[in-house]
Amino acid sequence: MQVMDALGDPVRRRLVELLADGGRSAGQLASAVGAEFGISQPAASRHLRVLREAGVVDSVPHGAVRLYSVRPEALDEVEVWARRIRRFWDGHLDALETEVARGARKRRMRDDD
Repeated sequence: MQVMDALGDPVRRRLVELLADGGRSAGQLASAVGAEFGISQPAASRHLRVLREAGVVDSVPHGAVRLYSVRPEALDEVEVWARRIRRFWDGHLDALETEVARGARKRRMRDDD
């Protein structure tokens, strides 16, 4: 599964958001998304497995718990996609801004007459 596919699910996106501030245990993550999305611990674990298999997160055993963390390089694919989309929209929004300003200028000129 690709990174973008893995992040297509709101539970998995939330798990990544929770990991943005640093590593957390599987139990902490399962509790957080369980409360927010109403899913069970096994369901949360399946989402974590999908993220791990897609290379979005790493997990390491730490005693009796498993600690998860985001792999920042995995989000490069998302950044490239977002940059491509933004480049498309920036040009269109700049053109719209020009047209809005042009229309406002024409209205002011008519009102001054």
